[in-house]
Order: sequence, then C-alpha cells, then structure tokens
Amino acid sequence: MDTVFRDARVIDGSGGPSYRADVALAGGRIAEIRRPGTGPRPTARRVVEASGLALSPGFIDMHAHSDLALLRDPAHTAKAAQGVTLEVIGQDGLSYAPVDDRTLAGVRTQIAGWNGGAPEDASIDFTWRTTGEYLDRLDHGFAGEGIAVNAAYLLPQGTIRALAVGWEDRPATPAETQRMRRLVADGLEQGAVGLSSGLTYTPGMYATDAELTELCRVVAAYGGYYCPHHRSYGKGALAAYEEMIALTRRAGCALHLAHATMNFGVNEGRAPELLALLDAALAAGADISLDTYPYTPGCTTLAAMLPSWAGEGGPEAVLARLRDDATAGRIRYAMETEGADGCHGVPIDWEAIEVSGVADPALASSHVGRTIARAARERGEEPWATARRLLIADRLGTAILQHVGHEENVRTIMRHRVHTGGSDGILQGAKPHPRAHGTFPHYLGRYVRELGVLSLEECVAHLTSRPAARLRLPDRGLVRVGHRADLVLFDPETVAAGATFEAPRTLPTGIPYVLIAGRFVMEDGRRTAVLAGRSVRRSARP
Repeated sequence: MDTVFRDARVIDGSGGPSYRADVALAGGRIAEIRRPGTGPRPTARRVVEASGLALSPGFIDMHAHSDLALLRDPAHTAKAAQGVTLEVIGQDGLSYAPVDDRTLAGVRTQIAGWNGGAPEDASIDFTWRTTGEYLDRLDHGFAGEGIAVNAAYLLPQGTIRALAVGWEDRPATPAETQRMRRLVADGLEQGAVGLSSGLTYTPGMYATDAELTELCRVVAAYGGYYCPHHRSYGKGALAAYEEMIALTRRAGCALHLAHATMNFGVNEGRAPELLALLDAALAAGADISLDTYPYTPGCTTLAAMLPSWAGEGGPEAVLARLRDDATAGRIRYAMETEGADGCHGVPIDWEAIEVSGVADPALASSHVGRTIARAARERGEEPWATARRLLIADRLGTAILQHVGHEENVRTIMRHRVHTGGSDGILQGAKPHPRAHGTFPHYLGRYVRELGVLSLEECVAHLTSRPAARLRLPDRGLVRVGHRADLVLFDPETVAAGATFEAPRTLPTGIPYVLIAGRFVMEDGRRTAVLAGRSVRRSARP
C-alpha cells in the first residue's frame, strides 16, 4: 500500500451515515476500507493519523471558469485548497475550443473579464484549435506533468455559433446548422462531456429553440448533457427554465441547469415555484440536475449587461456602438428604462453593480471595489457616463459583482435532491467574487455547521456523487474500493471559507489534505508541487 488514513470518519458521498475506518490507497485508487474489528489494520509506506478528520471524495465543481487559469497557474490554489479535485469548464457557451483564428480573437476579447487572455495578453500561447487539442494541452499542462486538478470540458455553443455562423443576430441556415452539429459531434468524440450555452451572451443568445434542439439531439446521441445559462434569471426566469426543460425533452437530452438561481426583486421568495416546476418535470421522466453557489451576489462582465442587439457583429462592433453618441443613447435607454435582455429584462440598478476587476490595470484604483453609482458620484456624472467610459477604456474586459440575490432562495434551492455545487468562480480581477476561493468550505462551514440547512453527509453527496453521476464517471464521487483516490480530508468542526468580499483570495481553513490519484495536492494545509490533474474525457459513442 502507498498510504493509509487511520481512523478517519468516512463520509462516503452516498448521503448515508458516516463511519470510522482505515482507508488504504495503492496505485492511485482506493485499495482497502477496513472498519474497526473487521480484521487486521492495513499498513502502508505512509500512515496518516486521521482521527478527528472527515474523509470524503474530492469535490466536483460543476461550474468553473478555470479554462485559462489551469494553464497559467500551476498551483491553482484557489481550487486545490478547497478540496476541488475536478472542475467542469467551457461554461456559459463561451470558451476557447473549437475555434479558428478569427473566432478565437473575438472570444478572447469578449471573455477577458472572466479569464484574462485578451488578444494583447501573451501569458498563454493559444496553440490549439480543436477540442481534442485543448484537452491534450490540459493533459500536458506544465512541462508535461499535468495540471493542478482534473478538468472536464463542455463544448461552448456560443463559440461554435461564432465559428459556423458569425456574430450576426439571425437564424442559422440549414448548412450552418449542419456544420454546428458536426462541430458538436467532433468535440464529443474528442472527449467533451456535453454542451453549454450562454443565452444572455452574444452570439449564443441569437440561437433559436429549433437550432438548440438540433444540437442537443447530437449531445443526447453521445450520452452527454446540455448545460444552459438560460435566457433570463430575472423577469422571465420561470419561463426561461420552462423553455430549457421543454427543449431538452424534445431532444431527448439530459439537462443540467447552470447556477440555477432566482434573482432580482421580481423573484424574491419564488424559489419554491422553480422547484415545483422541476419536480413536475422529474416526475414526468425528465433527466435534470442543477448547480448553485452559496452566495447571493452574482458575477459576470459589465458588457454582458448590454442589450443583445448591441452585441451583434462581435466585440469591435460593440465598441463602435458605444463610441457613437446616438447609438449609446439607445443602449442606455434599453438598460435603464426598458430592462435589457442582457440584464435579464430588469432595468439596471447601478447601485447593485460593483466593479470587481479590469483588464487594464491603470483603471483599477479608480473603479475596482466601487459600484458604478459610487464611481459616478465621485466624478460628478451620471452612472451611464461612467459605465460607458469604462467599457470603452477597458475594451469590454471589466468584471462585475451584481448584488441581486436573495438568501431564502439560495437556501431553498440547495436543499433539492438534484442540486450540486458549482462555484461559477471568476479568478480574474483585483477583487473577484469570494466564491472562486470559498464555495466548497462555505457550504460545509456556513450552511452545514452553522445554519444546519443540510446535514454533513447530505452536503458531501451534493458535492461529490451527484455531480459524478451527472458526468457519468463510474469510479469517482464515492469512497469505494477500486474508485480513484481523489479524496479530501477536512475537519468538520473548523472547515470554513476564508474568502470574503473584502478579502476574496483568502484560503479556507480546516482542509489539511487533498489527494488526486492518491498523490498529495494539499498537505498539512499547504499546496505541494504535485500536478496530478488531467482532462477527464467521455468515451461514449453514438
């Protein structure tokens, strides 16, 4: 045996009662689980006394934005220190494969606020173009050793639409739809686990239901799942959820609802309506899961708040519209009076929009940590003037926190039986959302130990076996003999998120050990030099 954890409290991920046992590892897998009094205790080259610690499967972040961070930062302590052993990237319909040179340039500009990687950023060498080449790059990682944690990839529908159709707001032609179907099939054959959409982001939001249904039929044929950021989390939230359920039922495709929140004043206290909708669909045979983060504010880019028509043609066209006074006036009216679709149909509240990061460091001191309304007051101007100037100066690279959530909705949704955990963590920016560094210990410390919203065993199941089942990974997500030794040891009495809105990069406490493939990624609460992460590829064929 390589390692034995002595006398651990095993929380096996099933949701069942915990128990005491010695857990032995060999060859990157769980080799033996020995309960007291059932035979001789296993021995190994290394023995870790785990009394007082809980041993669970590694946590699976079902909604991560580490697409470039995994290739930029070998330590990736933001996730490793939380006990995350697998991230699902390629979210919200926008990522970096498959692409051609033109599409890549546009995507890099559009989501620089999420990931960095703007066209002028030379920290990443974008040598790949296909999905398989990107996954190969993750496997190679740093000097051929791999990456910090494992990663599964969702094909980004918006990127695929940009590649096949462009950035125009129009229906895809039959030939373009067929090309998108082929791109989805190719990506799934190369190892992607499903398809994501960002239906409040351009150009993905220009897709019709018929177009999305065609792509989901391909996903279903490969046994993958569809993960939409749907068309509204605000005024039209319930209708948007209904749309995704109906669409995937027609396609025969599994559905995973991304960051399934009910935000803005119009949805306060309405989480039970969402859950009733889900329960009815589940009872009718739908295959549905969802993820949430345990915080009320959201996080995205400032450019995402713009109306969809302002995004047609891609990032350079957006900047041109913002520079034109007449067009900028139309954009302002859509955002402040009508309620733009980019802001979920709700008139924007500039007091609720806090700048969390900028692509241009020169803009940080005057904007980061301030709401748009506050920054405007400091300049003696209207909020729209501040927002417009910032969007242009930062070339759409500004990240924001949006303070629009409701605590009772957060707690209600996380209790549901198909719920999983997802950080939606943006690591970019001077003052990012603390969920990037704190989601998983925040679940365990705040919502389990302090509030009792979930039991410890149930919460661990939400963060481990449920997401592994959605990803159809038969040897992950449970503490079982033969399963991969992706494991977390934490102290249930002290585990807590260190990250706060004031200090968002503070690491958690109470998580001394994290292992991937039986190798210590975190040891005594410190990041080791181990790079045991790889791409996690689906092998299903139609």
